[in-house]
Amino acid sequence: MALRGVDIKIFSGQAHTALAREIVRHLDLPLGDVKLTRFSDGESYCQFRENIRGTDVFIIQPTSTPANENLMELLIMLDAAKRASADRITAVIPYYGYARQDRKDKPRVPITSKLVADLLTTAGADRILVIDLHAPAIQAFFDIPVDHLFAGPVLMEEIRKMKLENLAVVSPDAGGVERARAYAKRLEADLIIVDKRRSGDGTSEVMHVIGDAREKSCVIVDDIIATAGTVVGTSKALRAAGARRVLGCFSHGVLAGPAMERIAEARLEELLITNTIPIPDERIQQAHIRSVNIAPLLGEAINRIHNNSSVSSLFQ
Repeated sequence: MALRGVDIKIFSGQAHTALAREIVRHLDLPLGDVKLTRFSDGESYCQFRENIRGTDVFIIQPTSTPANENLMELLIMLDAAKRASADRITAVIPYYGYARQDRKDKPRVPITSKLVADLLTTAGADRILVIDLHAPAIQAFFDIPVDHLFAGPVLMEEIRKMKLENLAVVSPDAGGVERARAYAKRLEADLIIVDKRRSGDGTSEVMHVIGDAREKSCVIVDDIIATAGTVVGTSKALRAAGARRVLGCFSHGVLAGPAMERIAEARLEELLITNTIPIPDERIQQAHIRSVNIAPLLGEAINRIHNNSSVSSLFQ
């Protein structure tokens, strides 16, 4: 797909170069040349190896594990692009780290999502492109434009291809009901909500299932799968309620800590996760994970931003 004009440059940090290559392949563009290294004491270093003066620059970098290193590298790249006189700089952040720290839920804690937004803006970002923020209200933390993409249409297309009988979309908690309802409406499926209470140490206990799961093909839908504690409880509750099949569908595969052991315990038939975060091949095979390519969606959004076209029309 050719873009109008020649004033666009796309660069990648080291967090997910495979996704960046998929994006530029979709756009039929080269990946920009940038030197990214670390000094012996761990400090990050960046140098753009081509002229970017007056160009429309896109920097692709999810702030996934290791979150601090990837975030710092992104900030340094933004600063370097600003000082190299790029005309406009868009930070393409498929996975926005620190998104779960979006409010003061305890005394004397930070709102780190807001801090990261301020850092990105100060470093030189003129625009942000993200996929499935943990809380859409995080957009308000920015004083610059934010294009918020949704992985839903891509994931729903994969679910349609599976041709599941007696399909039911499952929200694993009350906070995800709006997302699950949107999936259920578009897929013409039933909606099931799992009532969950969290204990003090951050684990979760599933209380009961709201909706009829008997003989249903249940697809658990959420934005992030991190330690997979919620998935285990939800899967067990659905099976106890008579579900015939249980699958998972997530935008971001953080898969931290005991996630792999818990996914095995959940006995999910299949786990759909987009490639906003790199997932090692051995984990994909171990947990029956199917990686869903989000690069065409990001590529089309970059195309529209560059050409000043509508991004929201992607989801109409």
